[in-house]
Amino acid sequence: MDLKQVLVRPVHQSEEKRYQDLMQEYHYLGSLPKISETLWYIATCLNEWVALISFSAPALKCKARDHWIGWDFRHQYDRLKLLTNNSRFLILPDWHYPNLASRILSLCHKRLCQDWQESFGHPVLLMETFVDPMYFIGTVYRAANWVYVGDTKGFRRTRQGYSTTAQSPKMVFVKPLQAKAQTLLSQPILQPHYRTGGHKIMLSAKHMQSLPDFFRGIPDPRRGQGRRHSLATVLGIVAGAVLCGMRGYQAISDWAQSLGPKARERFNCRRENGRYVVPSNNVIRDVLIRVDPAELDRALQRWNQAHGGGNDQALAIDGKTMCNAIDKQGHQAHIMSAIGHQTKSCHTQKKSALCQ
Repeated sequence: MDLKQVLVRPVHQSEEKRYQDLMQEYHYLGSLPKISETLWYIATCLNEWVALISFSAPALKCKARDHWIGWDFRHQYDRLKLLTNNSRFLILPDWHYPNLASRILSLCHKRLCQDWQESFGHPVLLMETFVDPMYFIGTVYRAANWVYVGDTKGFRRTRQGYSTTAQSPKMVFVKPLQAKAQTLLSQPILQPHYRTGGHKIMLSAKHMQSLPDFFRGIPDPRRGQGRRHSLATVLGIVAGAVLCGMRGYQAISDWAQSLGPKARERFNCRRENGRYVVPSNNVIRDVLIRVDPAELDRALQRWNQAHGGGNDQALAIDGKTMCNAIDKQGHQAHIMSAIGHQTKSCHTQKKSALCQ
């Protein structure tokens, strides 16, 4: 077989059913649906299909990969879109020739960056894949110069969060799509070209558990009758959603509804009929309208001092005049804030009313 005749191209829409049928029939894990950002490729030789390969969203968390990248856990969530997972790779029957797999991976490596930019409007810097040592040892990826960075712990994602017991750990391989991918992903401030959305962070279990505690001292402005959710829980969920980039009541509510059972438990959500219930959009809106903003601001500052500092090398001072905020003496309100350059976090905020 002349490997120079092997080409790789995206799957056309009219070919997707054939692609899925072949993957389901011959791949030991079966086919995968095309969810979110996913690219499917076929390798051909003289117009004959010889292999199928897919790239999709990366793993949300992978200790071996994250340690190799060296990125800050707080900002990892905002940078996951710069990674892609080689989720399936299938050489079709009768096409198992030496060096064919390495040739296909090399061709994908050459074109993936441009295809990703054209399809999804942002670059991709790193490929990852998981190899089950019960079936393979990663020879193909090693031959294509992928880097083995360690093993997973063996837990898998379920509808309830993660499996309670570890199963078969997977070998983790990565392949940079740019020479400086590791440096770009781990730097304190992401270059504008690689930003894929608003500033976001990822919350750890410790962060989730700690947030409600900082709001327990705030007086609850609601009537005692009909309170289904504690004020600390509602404000903790709201703060967590905002830290993860949510803006507006509906986005915060959707983020709350997406929380798994473990996350809901960490926020001390109310338990009803054997499951944890999160506050509704109406409850969130009512609480934020009624709560004392000064008390809320002080609580957020205390949490930020305890869990959010340590990553800013410089601060920016910003002042604004609130146009329609006038006190009884006719003075306009002025807000002065100190913002961290690296984390984009507000370290402190001061409100004052000055004579004009």
